[in-house]
Amino acid sequence: MKLIYQYMMAFLVVVVTCLSVISVAIYRYSENMAYQQTWEQLEGYSDNLQKMALKSNPQTGQMNNITFGTFNDLQQVLADQKVTFMMFDNQGQESYPVPQRSNNHKPLLEKKLWRSLKAGNVIRERNSGEDQQFHLFKKHPMTYIIKPWFDDNNNLVAVLYVGSEVSTIRTNMNTMRRNLLLAFFVSTVIAIIMSWFLANWQVRRIERLQQATRQVANGNFAVQIHQEGNDELDDLAADFNEMTQSLQASQVEIERQEQRRKEFMANASHEMRTPLTTINGLLEGLAYDAIPEKSRQHSIELMRNETKRLIRLVNDNLDYEKIRTNQISLYQRNFNAYKPLTDVVTQLQQKAQDAGDQLSLKAPEELPIYADYDRFIQIIVNITQNAIQFTNQGEITITGERNAQQTATIIAIKDNGIGMTAEQVQNIWERYYKADPSRKSTKYGESGLGLAIVHQLMEQHHDQITVKSKLHEGTTFTLTFFDKAVLTKKTTNHQS
Repeated sequence: MKLIYQYMMAFLVVVVTCLSVISVAIYRYSENMAYQQTWEQLEGYSDNLQKMALKSNPQTGQMNNITFGTFNDLQQVLADQKVTFMMFDNQGQESYPVPQRSNNHKPLLEKKLWRSLKAGNVIRERNSGEDQQFHLFKKHPMTYIIKPWFDDNNNLVAVLYVGSEVSTIRTNMNTMRRNLLLAFFVSTVIAIIMSWFLANWQVRRIERLQQATRQVANGNFAVQIHQEGNDELDDLAADFNEMTQSLQASQVEIERQEQRRKEFMANASHEMRTPLTTINGLLEGLAYDAIPEKSRQHSIELMRNETKRLIRLVNDNLDYEKIRTNQISLYQRNFNAYKPLTDVVTQLQQKAQDAGDQLSLKAPEELPIYADYDRFIQIIVNITQNAIQFTNQGEITITGERNAQQTATIIAIKDNGIGMTAEQVQNIWERYYKADPSRKSTKYGESGLGLAIVHQLMEQHHDQITVKSKLHEGTTFTLTFFDKAVLTKKTTNHQS
């Protein structure tokens, strides 16, 4: 079943149920009120007759003001209302309309009923069509009261039956029933129309979600759903909008990473093709004795250097994947950072000189640090080589010091090279990213993975790395290595 019809059925069930309950309640209330008013009217007749009947004749002292003629005249007056009277004496014998006495002088009324009347109770009955007690009115169902009369001394003097045909009340109730049915039918028609509009409104909101979902399935992550209120469907629309925004951001990131991958593959292919071509050419020359004897040693050295370039390219990728997937274990310990920093400067001094740069170290001879020794050297080497790559005829300075609180060691690597824009600074930690894509054939930055590896290693150390750069003015990388006590406290707080 379509959702719109389900909504309509739900609305109709609720409306029809409410209308049915209200209609039945109104009908029952009106019926009870009709009978209640009839009983009060009949009791009024009885009370007025009682006042007349129990009035004493001042001359004779007898109560004979009610006669057969009085009842007959009264019934003729009330003929339109179809009111009927019966009178019983204090013995329970019928005295009007036909005086009858039983042979044993027992009351004609039932014993239970007679005891209730003698106790002063007023009997009320809605429908006496099947009542065998009052045989004169079998053909016409009656609504009646039976009320006992007591004199001033509280002695039972008579019992009066006053009845009215039920047909009068039924006529009024039938009219009300027809009016209620008409109102019920009209209300149901209106409810069907309103339920269709309400259901259609709700279904349209769901259809908008459905259409938006189809667009997302077709790859359109920019779709957004307009929110009109604060109900559950609007909450769902808000969640949907957040989902599409997240998917769009993920799609942008995937596309960016794919572009980086393509750039890397192009760079790697270029970098691999050059040494492989060189090695292949040299091998063919050696195989066919095309290379003079005096140049063979140089050719072998050249092949060795090109092979190292290929190994370095492959190792960079393997290192990054291992670091990224936590496949390496860090062995952090306390050591003096001055010696490894001096070794790095010595190792890279020739490369710096080849680029026309001046590489220097400014650090105290005692510089305690807590880190993985080998990975620390890898971090410093990668950043320093990056500085050499993007600095020409400039200065590169490595500084080391303790912070003011003596809780961490700060290593800064500063150069006055080409620098970077704000956008480039945001992307330098990305895999395959190169701030200067034109530099594809350098000896130190083939893969574009060096800074990505540095960032991953610093995260695994739970230390901090920041970078400040200005285009054409240079770049400064700042590494903060926290002491063991600080890292232990941070880890404990994070777990708690």
